[in-house]
Amino acid sequence: MSKRIMVLVMAAGLLLCGCEKKVEQKKLMPVPKGDALVIISPHWEGVRKEFGDAFKKWYKEKYNKEVNIEWLDQGGSSDDLRFVKSEFAKNPGTTGIDIFFGGGVEPHLELMKNGYTLPYKIPEQILKLIPKEISGMPIYDPAYNWYGACLSGFGIVYNKAVLKALNLPEPKTWEDLADSRVIGWVSSADPRHSGSIHMMYEIILQAYGWQKGFEIITKMGGNIKSFSKHASQVAKDVSTGQSAYGLAIDSYGWAQVAEVGEDKVGYIMPQNLTVINPDAISILKGAPHPDLAKAFLEFVMSPEGQKLWTLRKGQPDGPKEFELNRLSVMPGLYKEIANRSVIRVNPFAWKASFVYSSEKGSLRYTILNDFIGAFIIDTHKELERAWKAIIAGNFKEPAVKKFVELPCSEEELFTMAREKWNDQAFRNGRIKEWIDFARKKYKEAERLAK
Repeated sequence: MSKRIMVLVMAAGLLLCGCEKKVEQKKLMPVPKGDALVIISPHWEGVRKEFGDAFKKWYKEKYNKEVNIEWLDQGGSSDDLRFVKSEFAKNPGTTGIDIFFGGGVEPHLELMKNGYTLPYKIPEQILKLIPKEISGMPIYDPAYNWYGACLSGFGIVYNKAVLKALNLPEPKTWEDLADSRVIGWVSSADPRHSGSIHMMYEIILQAYGWQKGFEIITKMGGNIKSFSKHASQVAKDVSTGQSAYGLAIDSYGWAQVAEVGEDKVGYIMPQNLTVINPDAISILKGAPHPDLAKAFLEFVMSPEGQKLWTLRKGQPDGPKEFELNRLSVMPGLYKEIANRSVIRVNPFAWKASFVYSSEKGSLRYTILNDFIGAFIIDTHKELERAWKAIIAGNFKEPAVKKFVELPCSEEELFTMAREKWNDQAFRNGRIKEWIDFARKKYKEAERLAK
């Protein structure tokens, strides 16, 4: 019996029946027409259910009116962003969608940059409870185009039983996922489909710098067995022992720890190498139901809405069916509900040793997805083969140097993002060039390793 099969058998008892957030099969959804509030969101079923039901109750109590909600999701935050932009391209006045809910902050910055958001200032009695920033990151747009509905932490979820069986260390930094000893035991989703996974690749690049950061991403890519479409699948792979380590947003990590116990599953946010980031919400330009959209935004940002993110299921004012395990944007709530929440981290006490630039992340959001796709995912077989050869060849310097070679500098990438990336013909041509470059360099690295 192979070591992998032995480890999988040993870890089978760690299968989590609820906290891994069941992967939902997505298909392209048309924009509904009618009186219902239309929200496009990559948030999982639990968020949609809890916020949908709670908002309906809140709206009925406040306005004595019924409200219906139609939820859309095209497969993930990146897919949702592409869909909204394509709808605006067809009809610049409106998409028929009221709200974009979730996906981090970058999609909302992109929408704002293109003039696709509708500014709205929430009531002052709510706004005064929310700081303007956290660790240098804005929590909401000064012009009120978007708000951080909650906060996100980014880190590594790991299976302690698998690590013990394989005699592997618990992770401390992103570099640990690039260690050759963990080849085949790392899990990641495709950042072109998942905003949270994209954010972790962006964090690595900003924390370590362009050259060193992409070296880590490339070696980590060699350790990844395959790339799932949904970020929730990463958590599932780790919990079942299919993987030992996985890139995970805090809610997935903490949910697993809460479900099976920290003796079996761990979650770490690499110290001084990650950030706390807003997970935003914005009203879209031309929203067909602007008053309902403003009411929903007000509810999400209110204490009633914020408690849904952090309280345990069944607690007063908490979620009824699903625990959401997210960080609130209201500092005052952490002391108030400390004993009624699974969250044990106060993000307003978190410190990062580097300044994350949301402007930089927003500017290169699309082009970075394409770059990672070309060099890590679409050429993964060639990358993996070269990485195995390099390991077998005891890391010959010429082979490693060729393996991590890049076709452009960070500034050249930014220039293309600013000036060329909206030209579809140029974009397609450059992606093809990158794929060709990647295949040639991996083939050459494999040759040099032998």
